[in-house]
Amino acid sequence: MKKTLLLLALCTGPLVFSQYWQQSVSYSMDIDLDVEAHQYDGTSVVVYTNNSPDTLLKVYFHLYFNAFQPGSMMDVRSLNIKDPDRRVADRISKLTKDEIGYQNITSLSQDNMGLNWSISGTVLKAELSVPLLPGEQTTFNMTWNAQVPKQIRRSGYGNKEGVEFTMAQWYPKLAEYDKNGWHPDQYVGREFYGVWGDFDVTIHAHRDYVLGGTGYLQNADAVGFGYGNFEKVRVRKNKKRVWRFKADRVHDFAFAADPDFVHDQLQIKNGPLVHLFYDPATANVKNWKKLQEGYLQGYFDFMASNFGKYPYRQFSIIQGGDGGMEYPMCTMILGGGADFESFTGLFVHEATHNWYYGVIGTNEALYPWMDEGFTTYAEEECMNILFDRETENPHVGAYRNYVYIDTAGLREPLSTPADHFDFNMVYSINSYSAGSLFLNQLEYIVGPFAFDAGMKRYWSAWQFKHPTPEDFIRIMERVSGLELDWYLSYYVDQVKSVDYAITSVSPVMNGVVISLARLGKFPMPIDLEVEYAGGRIERMTIPLISMYGSKKGTDHVVQAPWAWTHPVYELKLNTGGQEINNVKIDPTGRLLDISPGNNVWNK
Repeated sequence: MKKTLLLLALCTGPLVFSQYWQQSVSYSMDIDLDVEAHQYDGTSVVVYTNNSPDTLLKVYFHLYFNAFQPGSMMDVRSLNIKDPDRRVADRISKLTKDEIGYQNITSLSQDNMGLNWSISGTVLKAELSVPLLPGEQTTFNMTWNAQVPKQIRRSGYGNKEGVEFTMAQWYPKLAEYDKNGWHPDQYVGREFYGVWGDFDVTIHAHRDYVLGGTGYLQNADAVGFGYGNFEKVRVRKNKKRVWRFKADRVHDFAFAADPDFVHDQLQIKNGPLVHLFYDPATANVKNWKKLQEGYLQGYFDFMASNFGKYPYRQFSIIQGGDGGMEYPMCTMILGGGADFESFTGLFVHEATHNWYYGVIGTNEALYPWMDEGFTTYAEEECMNILFDRETENPHVGAYRNYVYIDTAGLREPLSTPADHFDFNMVYSINSYSAGSLFLNQLEYIVGPFAFDAGMKRYWSAWQFKHPTPEDFIRIMERVSGLELDWYLSYYVDQVKSVDYAITSVSPVMNGVVISLARLGKFPMPIDLEVEYAGGRIERMTIPLISMYGSKKGTDHVVQAPWAWTHPVYELKLNTGGQEINNVKIDPTGRLLDISPGNNVWNK
């Protein structure tokens, strides 16, 4: 019996540790905001649960505001990169003592025991007094004071449209620990990765300020939060209002505050209550109002139908920040845009991040293309419907960007971490354009039915779980029945180009031989369209041998597979004596061919 139990333990033990797990955290925070000094005092109780199979001996906290100091990594990076972000440029290097940001930790303990801790740049490292065993929980108590920086990037006070406080990355945030270990990434300028958890945040702010952000307001009546009733509950002079927000299953918490905010509300049918906060003196009020006239409803309907239903009861659109930036259950956008379609596009992009940044929660620092790219893909599909563009392929702009950096020799692998690209431009095109085209070309490979089913299954299977690229591609393999690891490898880890050509169409007995050449080193399946002299269209698909199958649900006739080792492929076509007018490779334009001029043969 003992031998049987030992054998069972040996067989099942590794399986238990190989199963999916993730850490969890609960924050209870209380901050007192001095709006005149742009400073605040804070306390936090952080309850951390170790769901990993590892014993933890240390923890890390992010102190993001420390980036906004002359000589910080963000500052020096901006001063030295060849194409700095114009919003940052040399502005950090010129901040005065009253304009810099900082988070000064005054005390930190673990289960009421003091900790040894040190700060390097934007990261605090603490050695645990008691190791945190698998399955156990510990509590950190922290006090700190902080200064909100002059608004430069995302966070800060006094943005260019006059919004007083954009409070993002404002609190000491526990770093993520996953199967690859700790992720104590310094804040150099790009993306974020956080622990799923619950937030209970109390904010003491000047009586005249209106707040909006992540979470559900717990004391709406006390602060007079609603349509036009804010003035009715003015508190006595020199007193502060207390705002309390709660949010569950989010990995960050952000808010904005301004005395001039107007607050609108719109209940989406079969969707969330949307809050809108904007300053009528600097925002284009017509655009904020027009957005509520069917566009918000259409947006949430489109996303639910095509990608997945938004899982929270509330969403906030807030004027603030330095352009557009996503946070759980809310987004910060500039409000002064004159063109309604561009304004809506900004909203659609930033709101859609709440699917891929907010709920899927990939590690943006490692895989920015999974967040920005998937968001851009959904944005372009949505805008095509919202504004009745009727474009067959709404991603042609992304295609042009991709071809530009490819033919210019500037491409870097998509697997490059977000902060480590040689050029900001290449980061942007890789993450936004190439990321969206990863999906557009994948639809070409697996077919529209498998692709649509895969996107929805990805949403339902990986909500609140931090998936990797491999997790996503496994979903697409299951729904399509195809092997797709080759596609992920070529697209993400390499910089080889897709380039195919029709080299000849030669008459033979009873038909023609169509000769194709693979000129680039990135192998792909090929769709062919043949148009006969009488107008009849015949469509064929040549799968890649590595797929071990072909896409289904289309009218394409499946041909013999093309081996990636073979640079040439010949297709013999029985034409029944009919003449051929032309032959096209990929008439839908979804194949990322960098030189499409040789993809068409005309009689």
